[in-house]
Amino acid sequence: MAATCSATHFINNTTTITTSIVKINENPLMPTSATCIASPFRCGFIIKPLLSLTKTRVSAPVSRMVLRASSSATAVEEDENSNESDAIPIPKVIIDQDSDPDSTVLEITFGDRLGALLDTMNALKNLGLNVVKANVYLDSSGKHTKFCITKASTGRKVDDPELLEAIRLTVINNLLQYHPESSAQLALGAAFGVEAPKQEIDVDIATHVTVKDDGPNRSLLYVESADRPGLLVDLVKIITDVNIDVQSGEFDTEGLLAKAKFHVSYKGKPIIKPLQQVISNSLRYFLRRPSTEEASF
Repeated sequence: MAATCSATHFINNTTTITTSIVKINENPLMPTSATCIASPFRCGFIIKPLLSLTKTRVSAPVSRMVLRASSSATAVEEDENSNESDAIPIPKVIIDQDSDPDSTVLEITFGDRLGALLDTMNALKNLGLNVVKANVYLDSSGKHTKFCITKASTGRKVDDPELLEAIRLTVINNLLQYHPESSAQLALGAAFGVEAPKQEIDVDIATHVTVKDDGPNRSLLYVESADRPGLLVDLVKIITDVNIDVQSGEFDTEGLLAKAKFHVSYKGKPIIKPLQQVISNSLRYFLRRPSTEEASF
């Protein structure tokens, strides 16, 4: 820590005023008149002036010692901690069933903090999956790692909603294990992480459901809501319960939110307006209803 101390000495036959800084005192015989103490946690200065007057009359004016110091170390430390906390990126896990016709594309992003993800690859293998291709690319949001995965038993892309949800939860669990700082950024951090998110999402505000035509034979269903375990399976079940076919889609976990896009159809045709209203109302009711524990009955 840098500090600038300036003092003016006036010496005559009647008055002697002496000041010095212990750290920069070059004369060991000179008495110590000011002590500057700098701590890594508190940048304060304790000033102890020593004034020696041989007579009461001062014949020359005495200028004041002006002490200047850099910003407080405590403030700097707090700012660094605040910046470090603010700099934690939003984790993203994307399961893409549209990009590749032969495999399920899994994309993981957590700023530039991810390594080779070998443990994640081993965890996917334990789920009965093969990683047939992997690549990494960088952009302004950080490092993106993509895996093309297939079922080991069939060599085909994953189409089971329960297995897709198991993939998602496995990746998030590994992320929480090896990057515990991501816990407060993920909704699932409350269940599996070391720290629950400080921010709470209003489910009513966060929930959005839209349906629009997507070509002559299908519609695009978009769902956004607060994330929670098992959400992907529940969404697919609600959609299929009203006899709507899910052809493909994408499920994104972005911090506290879950975003899903499904290509859907009804008997090989786009969903008509009345049925769009039915599926929208069903999803909104399910996503916004309060969860009730079975033990409460």
